[in-house]
Amino acid sequence: MSKTTPDATPTAADDQELGAAGSQLSTAPKEESPHLPALGVIGWARWFWRQLTSMRVALLLLLLLALGAIPGSLIPQTGSDETKVADFRTAHPTLGDVYDKLGLFHVYSSVWFSAIYILLFVSLIGCIVPRTWQFVGQLRSRPPGAPRRLTRLPAYTTWRTGAEPEQVREAALTLLKKRRFRAHAAGDAIAAEKGYLREVGNLAFHIALIVMLVAFAWGQLFKSEGNKLILEGDGFSNTLTQYDDFKSGSLFHNDDLVPFSFSLDDFYGTYETSGPNKGTPRIYQATVDYSVGAYGKDRKSVIKVNEPLEIGDSKVYLTAHGYAPVIKIRDGKGNLVYDDAVPMLPLDSNVTSTGVVKVLDGYKNAKGVREQLGVSAFFLPTYTKGSETASTFPALLNPVLNLTPYYGDLGVDSGIPQSVYQLNKTHMKQFKDAQGKDVRENLKPGESMKLPGGAGTITYEGTKEWANFQVTQQPGSVWALAGALTAIFGLAASLFIQRRRVWVRAVKGADGVTVVEMAGLGRSESAKVPEELGELAGILYDQAPGAPAPEDDSPQTPDPHVVPAERPEK
Repeated sequence: MSKTTPDATPTAADDQELGAAGSQLSTAPKEESPHLPALGVIGWARWFWRQLTSMRVALLLLLLLALGAIPGSLIPQTGSDETKVADFRTAHPTLGDVYDKLGLFHVYSSVWFSAIYILLFVSLIGCIVPRTWQFVGQLRSRPPGAPRRLTRLPAYTTWRTGAEPEQVREAALTLLKKRRFRAHAAGDAIAAEKGYLREVGNLAFHIALIVMLVAFAWGQLFKSEGNKLILEGDGFSNTLTQYDDFKSGSLFHNDDLVPFSFSLDDFYGTYETSGPNKGTPRIYQATVDYSVGAYGKDRKSVIKVNEPLEIGDSKVYLTAHGYAPVIKIRDGKGNLVYDDAVPMLPLDSNVTSTGVVKVLDGYKNAKGVREQLGVSAFFLPTYTKGSETASTFPALLNPVLNLTPYYGDLGVDSGIPQSVYQLNKTHMKQFKDAQGKDVRENLKPGESMKLPGGAGTITYEGTKEWANFQVTQQPGSVWALAGALTAIFGLAASLFIQRRRVWVRAVKGADGVTVVEMAGLGRSESAKVPEELGELAGILYDQAPGAPAPEDDSPQTPDPHVVPAERPEK
């Protein structure tokens, strides 16, 4: 095989023919002439639509969407945490007003974010639909015929053979089809094309983006998410009133909640006892009994941190764990006024916890006067002498409950909501002993503290455990995952698959010997096209070996490598 140099300067017709040979290697829209005539209303509308549906604008809108999501991650959002938003407004009143006007406290439902979202959606659809139809048309059509001057293509080789042109073309057609080329006979040449999966991947990537946008919007509109703290032995029914806190999408309805219930039988956790990971959970799981529907059969299940319980469209996650000391309180007359387990809020990884007890009714002091009683509690599951302010291990090895009692008005009648973990001490007084010192005492299970002046007793009976569960309902998550995976594979196909064409021409020369020409053209510059053409030429050369050149009686030496053809000077 040898490389040939064209013997004539290419004409304008040759350039046009070469352009036709490389046409439709992409479904990208053609650039229009910059010299536009005067546009009317319809013309401007058409221009705006073409700009909106261009890939350049789609990428710009995708970038704006990503940038617009940043404030939603950094600034507290009203849909997820009203308390943090209120705290931010209190701490930064001026900045809070600016954020309100810009919609930064509700980014994902703001006008500007919705506008970007909708424009991106329209842009992708308007870009993909015509490209899809164009690609379908390319699949239904045959690869174009060979240009008259194959020497002008980037990869080219030729040799002379004693085989008949029909035999060479038939062998080339069989070879190309075996290599999964779409090939057909076009006059004195074979035209073949390969790499259609590149455009399939490109279209699949953009269609997957649309699927992800739709799934994301669907999930935001119809999602629900609620939390519930449950003590061992207690239960939960999936109704709105049962949640400690609940938030949902704007189109979510209460009837969309999946009907089920469950009870917490037992929480079981073990922890590393030594080394740098001391206190890290090894086993962290909750055993529950659940049933689906009003008359569903009871079933057992174990919920772990990364293994939720799935019931219909809902998933029940185990998100936290803590302790609830059982406390009994008697007033000055010995009447039992409080007997319950008090969930404590963990403060650190060793479950050092804090909480409060509020006795609103029924308590009477030593003089028989009705008052409200509040107790500030500090719980250490593992108490070590010298570490009175923090637990040294998360398990219940040596539990201690520190109590500080108060009396007076808890402020619950003011109508202002209060946290169950905080004590409003504005109108409360702390109990003091005979020396005028504040009353504060550490109790172990079974111990009691006496309130000064015969005001009653507080007893630490024992400790229960609690677990916090998050119940989520996120429609569209499966579609979003499928879209993400499809986008990854589509992008990989569009990046690594090369769209290319190959032509094989075999004609009789002036001396009666068949001249074989092979040329390749890719959508973009790549070493793969010459390499592949060289491999195909080597195989075809074995079936149609070289013949002696007219000026040389020795046979041609096979050259399996193809080098790019030199372009003639213009």
